[in-house]
Amino acid sequence: MAGVRRGAGQLEAEVLGALWSTDRPLTPSEVQARIGGELAYNTVHTILKRLWDKGLVIRDADGRRGAYRPARDATEQAAQTMHEVLRREPDRAAVLERFVTALAPDDEQMLRKLLDAS
Repeated sequence: MAGVRRGAGQLEAEVLGALWSTDRPLTPSEVQARIGGELAYNTVHTILKRLWDKGLVIRDADGRRGAYRPARDATEQAAQTMHEVLRREPDRAAVLERFVTALAPDDEQMLRKLLDAS
């Protein structure tokens, strides 16, 4: 991926992905190695700081100084993002309609089962 510039959102997603891939906090250098090592240490550290500022990661308080872990697991984060999108949109029904009509048949069936069970 050398020479290809990634956006901040993509970098944040890669860092979160690295943190979600393990059950222990990671240091910036460990995150750097897990995402391929092509990013500078300072870049990884800056991304972790931004994620911490947004409340998406937690600094490990016990043991490993400078280690980070995700504040929520991947599914919790995805659900939170979906809720935030709905809160921002004035026409929630239209957003939900577009979302549901674009679902793959298996996902639509799963959603129906979840709604029936609730």
